[in-house]
Amino acid sequence: MLTEPFTRHGGVVVTLVMMAMAIVATGERVVAADGAADADVNFFEARIRPVLVEHCYKCHSTEAKKSKAGLLVDTRESLRRGGDGGPAVVPGDPDKSLLFTAITHADPELKMPAKKPKLPDAVIADFRTWIQRGAADPRESTGPALAQAPTDLESGRKFWAYIKPVEPALPKVSDATWARRDLDRFVLAKLDAAGLAPRPDAAPGTLLRRLYFDLIGLPPSPEQLRDFLARVQADGLDAALEREVDALLASPRYGERWGRHWLDVARFAESSGKETNVTFPHAWRYRDYVIDAFNADVPYDRFITEQIAGDLLPTSSDAERARLMIATGFLAVGPKGLNEMNLFQALADVIDEQIDTVTRAITATTVACARCHDHKFDPFAMQDYYALAGVFVSTKPYYGTSVAPGNIFGGDLLVLPKLDEQLIPNQSIPPAKLAKLKEDLAAMKARGEELKKASMKAAAEGKDPTETVSLAEVLGLIWRSGGIEGTLKTVDDEGHALPLCMGVADRETMHDAPLLERGEIAKPGPKVPRGFPRIVDLPDVPAPPPDHSGRLELARWLTHPDHPLTSRVMVNRIWHYMLGSGIVETVDNFGFKGSRPTHPQLLDHLALRFIKQGWSVKAMVREIALSRTYRQASTFDADAFAKDPDNRLLWRANKRRLDAESIRDAMLFVSGQLDTSRRPGSLVATIGEKPVGIVGMIPYVPKDLDNSLRRSVYLPVLRDRLPDVLDLFDFAEPSMVTGARDTTNVPVQALYFMNSPFVMQRAEALSKRLCQETNDDDARVRNAFVHCFSRAPDAAERAMAERFFRELEAVGGARSKADVDVQAYANFCHALLGAAEFRYID
Repeated sequence: MLTEPFTRHGGVVVTLVMMAMAIVATGERVVAADGAADADVNFFEARIRPVLVEHCYKCHSTEAKKSKAGLLVDTRESLRRGGDGGPAVVPGDPDKSLLFTAITHADPELKMPAKKPKLPDAVIADFRTWIQRGAADPRESTGPALAQAPTDLESGRKFWAYIKPVEPALPKVSDATWARRDLDRFVLAKLDAAGLAPRPDAAPGTLLRRLYFDLIGLPPSPEQLRDFLARVQADGLDAALEREVDALLASPRYGERWGRHWLDVARFAESSGKETNVTFPHAWRYRDYVIDAFNADVPYDRFITEQIAGDLLPTSSDAERARLMIATGFLAVGPKGLNEMNLFQALADVIDEQIDTVTRAITATTVACARCHDHKFDPFAMQDYYALAGVFVSTKPYYGTSVAPGNIFGGDLLVLPKLDEQLIPNQSIPPAKLAKLKEDLAAMKARGEELKKASMKAAAEGKDPTETVSLAEVLGLIWRSGGIEGTLKTVDDEGHALPLCMGVADRETMHDAPLLERGEIAKPGPKVPRGFPRIVDLPDVPAPPPDHSGRLELARWLTHPDHPLTSRVMVNRIWHYMLGSGIVETVDNFGFKGSRPTHPQLLDHLALRFIKQGWSVKAMVREIALSRTYRQASTFDADAFAKDPDNRLLWRANKRRLDAESIRDAMLFVSGQLDTSRRPGSLVATIGEKPVGIVGMIPYVPKDLDNSLRRSVYLPVLRDRLPDVLDLFDFAEPSMVTGARDTTNVPVQALYFMNSPFVMQRAEALSKRLCQETNDDDARVRNAFVHCFSRAPDAAERAMAERFFRELEAVGGARSKADVDVQAYANFCHALLGAAEFRYID
């Protein structure tokens, strides 16, 4: 248990803790949890605001000129202030929030909505989550900000994000020799204007460690560090860096690192989430597709096109056809409300999620906010939303869950072309069992027809059908037959397992979507022709044809060189991943409520360079990695900090904590235990289709969902049930587009490093590695620091290590030196793995 006390070797732990504290005390290491993150605002806009508008505004809004019980809910301030009974929302505490009490009907005297049924459990769960996460709410009570918002096409086309990038002239700078790339001149010009100067270059070892983690998510080995330092001495830093960057970009580990970034944006997960959380056994194919695409440096415009309309692209081989079918999993792996009784509502929710993902991931806009009303801050009307909705109404999602108790909204899977040496995790069915399943299914269908006829006859005779037909029997038939049908869809007619994937395909008939009043299924209005948001008018992109969904045209619209957002958004994401913060800090929101670019000319320069270089992500990563801006030290300067405390002008490198995957992978790497092979399939593929709630009861499934020595990108990603290390260290919420993860520093993380069996095992393995490398204690201590921190220990750290080993020897008793060495160094390595320096890039 993580809460058990850490008491190894009694009093010696005091020295161990002192040593760890000395390593930790490097200054500015603590990163507080973010406040109302952009993702939380997005959650409010998508899940909370529409409910308030639909159910509460009629009686509690300034627009309706009503405030029953003194309560208004149409602004953040009035909602938190509450009415006659007290605060309606107390951020962080649902139980003290009267609004939550009202919608849960916990108080019989306070039930809302008034004189209407209780809200669905899923909606109530969303309100609980929203309040627990701080009740983020962007609504202002005053008018000026709202009046300035570019909500119409005319004002929207004057807003910076919707203006086509223009190549700027290179700015004049105080020291042209400082720049290594054109981008450096834009950064230096901003520093000059603010009276700031860039920090000196980081030490070569520090820079190499930063480069390795940023490009492949792993630290350099001692040998790689030694070779790099020798090349710096021989050829200079510029040449040594260029060689190192090119080698890392060519490594298969690069795709695992940068593919994981995109999986955050694509809200990749291996289960449906929400109330009925069912596994997606075939989602892993999309994960592998993304990794391979980044390793192959598929041009970003092609990468986007494949994910939106891969099934509509021409191919020359079955292998390419399979790859493109898998790519469309981007549109299928999102969360699903599988227990939604109204199938039209369920489909509308899937389409809404697809629109939100596509527009937020690729253009950093919140078009989904126009589902129930015209966008309050950005130039998207309901007409734009439902024009896009028609594209996805005409698209069938294939996500593959069987009808079962709690899973009403079942789905199919795509059957891939059969290829040589193709991995098919799902099992074949022996002929006898296959025949029995088909026989049972036929009998169930026959019985279902009998019950249907009996029910219709009873109704025709004016009788209650439930007195003739047992509802329990009907439901039993539906659920049992659903499970059999789901099983049979995974095999061919002879019972051989089929290669399957999640994805999408055009429906047989294309449809325009009706504009739904307030987004309600029961209130359809006139149909809106399929199309794309009008704020970006690209005349040479054709409208959706009558015989296709329009996804291919949507992809062409998004990736058109004149689109003002797509290239900007991606280079901003790359900048964020390389430097710790985007030029536009709100990487998923370029709209009015998002941040403004700190270096707008630099953003345009990079966006246009990205297109000119063939939309190559590797080329853009290389450009930034070889810049002088990237190689700055992260050392503190009081005067610069006073002028720019958030380092938005980039006067130094940002201090960054490693993400969850890099922390885990680095421990495996330094211990010598990392298995760099790709996991065939996924643990979820082995489990098969199961409710996530029972996964922990399966004997062969590890309690922490880990028990693997492979890279973390191959760990299972189940919504609401993540592996411990991912959950503790701020893994991306897999139900939302996440371009920037939160970074927290909380006690349970320290407990993980102190008590986790995974960490202890890595410490013991690193100890054995050190003892095998040399018998000299000084060399072992030095090697341990080089493995963990890519540097040698200083004099004070060597002295503390000597003191630690002396105290341990005093309490060790009469044991063999080999035993003492391994156990002593296991504790020593445990302290290093738990140090802040281990989990920080700088």
